[in-house]
Amino acid sequence: MATTEPIRNKKEIKALAMYYKKKGNYRNYLLIVMGLHTALRISDLLQLKWDDVYDFNQKKVKTTCSLTEKKTKKTKQITFHKKIISALRLYAPQAAQPGHSLIENMKTKKAISRIQAYRIIKSAAEALKIGRISCHSLRKTFGYHAWKTGVSPAIIMDIYNQRRYLGITQDDKNEVYLNLCLLV
Repeated sequence: MATTEPIRNKKEIKALAMYYKKKGNYRNYLLIVMGLHTALRISDLLQLKWDDVYDFNQKKVKTTCSLTEKKTKKTKQITFHKKIISALRLYAPQAAQPGHSLIENMKTKKAISRIQAYRIIKSAAEALKIGRISCHSLRKTFGYHAWKTGVSPAIIMDIYNQRRYLGITQDDKNEVYLNLCLLV
C-alpha cells in the first residue's frame, strides 16, 4: 500500500487549489482550500453543513465553526483562515442553502462521498503531475507547513487531537489557523 505524502512545495499547493478555481468549480476549490487550512479528516470535512459556516440571518460567512469529529467524538473549534472565508464567499451565492451539505453532490443533494472527494483531489494532482496525493495529503500538508514555519509540534499534535494535558489553549490553535497561509 502506497503512503500519501504532504505537498511540500507551495507552488504545487497553490496549483492544486487553483486547478478547480480556474475551471469555475468552486465546490472543489472549497474542498481543497478547507482541507489544506483546517487539518480536518475528510470524513469530518464532508459532514459540514452550510449552517455550520454561513449565517443565513445576516447573510454572511462565519469566521469559525464547531464540529464533533467522527473518529474521536471530540468537539473541535476551527477558526477560518482568510482563504477559507474567501472560498466560502465565492461558492455561497450558487450553493448556500439551510440544511444542505457544504460539499454537496448536485444530483443527490447529499454530501459527496469520501471516494468522490478522493477522485477530485487525485484528478487535479494527476493533471498537475503532483506525486502521491490523496485526501489525507491535505491534512498532512497543514501539519508539515505548520511545523516548517516554527509552530510547536505540541500545538500541531493538539490540533490533530494527538496530544493532551499540555495546557494548549484554543487561542494557541486559532493563531495557527489564522497565520498559516498555504496559498501564496
